[in-house]
Amino acid sequence: MKAIAVYVEGGGNHPGPELRVGFDALLKTQKAAAQARRLRWSMVLCGDRRATCDAFLDAVSKEPEVVNVLLVDSEEPIAAQTSDAKEDAAARRQHLKVRDGWNLDAVDAERIHLMVQCMEAWIVSDPEALAAFYGQYFKANALPARQNLEEEPKQDLYDKLDKATSDKRLTKGSYGKIRHASELLKRIDPAKVAARCPRFATFTRWLDATIAGT
Repeated sequence: MKAIAVYVEGGGNHPGPELRVGFDALLKTQKAAAQARRLRWSMVLCGDRRATCDAFLDAVSKEPEVVNVLLVDSEEPIAAQTSDAKEDAAARRQHLKVRDGWNLDAVDAERIHLMVQCMEAWIVSDPEALAAFYGQYFKANALPARQNLEEEPKQDLYDKLDKATSDKRLTKGSYGKIRHASELLKRIDPAKVAARCPRFATFTRWLDATIAGT
């Protein structure tokens, strides 16, 4: 293995460097561990989910010496994880097959990971970081209260994040993925994300083990 490349959904039609920098910051522990083992580390922002899948599959076919990883939103609910990592990986692959019609059967399922149900679940897992970013008029009590944010319906999560940032006196304005996501990803605590988003914990544990095993 010469490198790790994570193909990530997001960044709009013309992804710039900002969101990539945000994901790099959130995964700084894993990036540093990879670089310490002289592995090239790449976060590849691909725009929409279909483009992300296509780029990932192309990389898998052309770069067998690279650990290529797919990271996309689940978009919809998915059954809770079990204690069997291989079974859970197969469930992630099956979810994308059923929902999106993607044939990923030739890919190691453990290289397929999901943001459940969307990236914003990771962001709202750290209300303190959001409050520090938005300032005095941020409504932290409007954010989802449940411990497992992967159980929060996607639209409900968006609505609550909008409400939390709805005060017209906020100098940064209401939440916008393009305007704010990259900066918030730099600020949130990965430990808090892992505590409230089980599949983020699975993703980072897998990265840790993969890097350590090189």
